[in-house]
Amino acid sequence: METPYPNPISPTKTRIGWIGIGVMGAAMATRLLSAGYSVTIYARSPSKALDLQSKGALLVNSVLELAQTSDIVFTMVGHPSDVRQNVLDDNGILQGLNPGGVIVDTTSSHPALARNIFTAARAKGCWAVDAPVSGGDIGARDGKLAIFGGGDEGVVNWLLPLFEVLGKVTYVGEAGCGQSCKIANQIPISANLMGLSEGLMFAERAGLDTKKFLEAVRGGAAGSMAMELFGERMIGRDFRPGGYAEYMVKDLGMAVDIVEEGEDERVVVLPGAALIKQLFSAMVANGDGKFGSQGLISVIERLNGK
Repeated sequence: METPYPNPISPTKTRIGWIGIGVMGAAMATRLLSAGYSVTIYARSPSKALDLQSKGALLVNSVLELAQTSDIVFTMVGHPSDVRQNVLDDNGILQGLNPGGVIVDTTSSHPALARNIFTAARAKGCWAVDAPVSGGDIGARDGKLAIFGGGDEGVVNWLLPLFEVLGKVTYVGEAGCGQSCKIANQIPISANLMGLSEGLMFAERAGLDTKKFLEAVRGGAAGSMAMELFGERMIGRDFRPGGYAEYMVKDLGMAVDIVEEGEDERVVVLPGAALIKQLFSAMVANGDGKFGSQGLISVIERLNGK
């Protein structure tokens, strides 16, 4: 094996594996293919892999086969349970990955699980980086994701040639810190989405043109990346997902609900995040969990009888 850590990453030598080809994962894998990297993918529903195959990706039949033929394996799946299954279970990534190989989990997952995966990887002579992302489907498509890197700093820096194709990485600390950073990231994002939803609802009821309202306030203190990404989508009722609303329930839940054994000192009282989690939970209860997070405005509209 020539290419796993710490040998330099190269499009002509480094073999990339990718698990999770939904909206975000497919866009990220496409960028690596466009940059000239060899990308092998696994999909539970092979028909969903056709677009990536047309762009040069190789489809394999199992996670184990993917790991055995990859130097670096990225995961972008739905929930911590999916991460655990793909990485730690029998016939998972760690069973097949060769020594020196690296796992990069870009899923929004639990910090404790990231630490467990890091420990398990090191025991096998491999490495693991938790590198969740922010920026939605547009950021994934355009290579402008914010990437939160946790794990060994040397490994995160070694991965820069790949991260730079996807966006901008910031090293935030040891294993698990990337996931903690993503959870913290979701709190102001969700608060911005709630404020934007309520602002649009108020502006509409006040008789304002909502597009002119956005134009008026976006350059002031009320402006935000959430407004730039989602404001016009909200007005146009475009709820196509970059990230599902049900995933926001998961992410905020990790902030306000989950207490790991022996980690009581990490618990923080977050009344705002708890309230917004309930609003996203109402989206799911209304059958809108597969909407994008900008669909939060639908809950505010329901509360106002619209």
